[in-house]
Amino acid sequence: MRAVWVLVLAVFCTTAAAESWRLQVPRTPFTYEGGYAVADYLPLEKAARAWRLCVAYPHLKDAYWLSVNYGMVAEAERLGVSFQLVEAGGYPNLQRQIRQVEDCVAAGADALVLGTVSFDGLTSTVEQISETVPVIAAVNDIADAGVTAKVGVSWTEMGAVAGRVIAERHPKGTAPVKVAWFPGPRNAGWVKFVERGFRSALEESSAVVAVTKYGDTGREIQVRLVEEALDETGDLDYIAGSAPAAQAAVSVLRARGLQGKVRVVSDYMTHAVYRGVLRERIIAAPTDFPVLQGRLAIEMAVRAIEGKLQVKHAGPEIFVLDGNSIGADVLEQSLAPASFVPVFDFRPQQ
Repeated sequence: MRAVWVLVLAVFCTTAAAESWRLQVPRTPFTYEGGYAVADYLPLEKAARAWRLCVAYPHLKDAYWLSVNYGMVAEAERLGVSFQLVEAGGYPNLQRQIRQVEDCVAAGADALVLGTVSFDGLTSTVEQISETVPVIAAVNDIADAGVTAKVGVSWTEMGAVAGRVIAERHPKGTAPVKVAWFPGPRNAGWVKFVERGFRSALEESSAVVAVTKYGDTGREIQVRLVEEALDETGDLDYIAGSAPAAQAAVSVLRARGLQGKVRVVSDYMTHAVYRGVLRERIIAAPTDFPVLQGRLAIEMAVRAIEGKLQVKHAGPEIFVLDGNSIGADVLEQSLAPASFVPVFDFRPQQ
């Protein structure tokens, strides 16, 4: 059983009006291998100055990063700081993201909040930037060098949670089932972790990964990959993978008359995945609360600038959404409102 503890910060006495966040804190920062403690984390009430942040995303191709953006806007408004957002357009675009963050920071940022396209492809860039401003890794894991703090959950556990959804339905010794697996872009930093967790979870089950398709998380690419998998392996029982893959699978299965015959599992949550779970087109998906992660990344960046950073690595507790566990409190910290559009240059109201 995981130990439960309450993180007591010196700022508690001055920020009583702030709402605490329930977080997982790795016992050893920057590694998930040593287990977690559960913390009640009380954020800063206000920034000391109107700091300017640079924020970088791998893309805005699916609503996951839109929800992160919503959380960042909410927290920047609450704290009274501004940010400029750049997005690389996809995981293959390492050099584009390097140029973007260099230019963004050079324009006068007080900190960099980085959702990286690569686990170690930006290491030298991060090390250089960290000589002048703090670097906060957001959502996607990244090599430690030069990183001031990390906000995120274990993507190994995210993959394992998705895998256990299938494994628990098909324990070892039962009739075998075939799974098509769509982990995401082969070279993206989070993919090797989510894949490790997913495959490990299936080891004690009768489920077999019959086909694996890697690819960028754009919808058109995922539709093509799902169609390829169905053509190559005609008797699939499950399609599992990234949220865009799950969304694509729902459409393709409906078009092919396979809805209900091939079941779908997502390894993270977006608006489309939520609708799929609600309509029983997707049987389950874990959420790592992207809205809350966005808020926490901005809050920790401000702490780092102001020398108030006391927790170097934290993220929300993973929660599995299925037909029996959908609630407003979970959705509020997982999904941006339907009317929300990306904000690239945010300045708080005066």
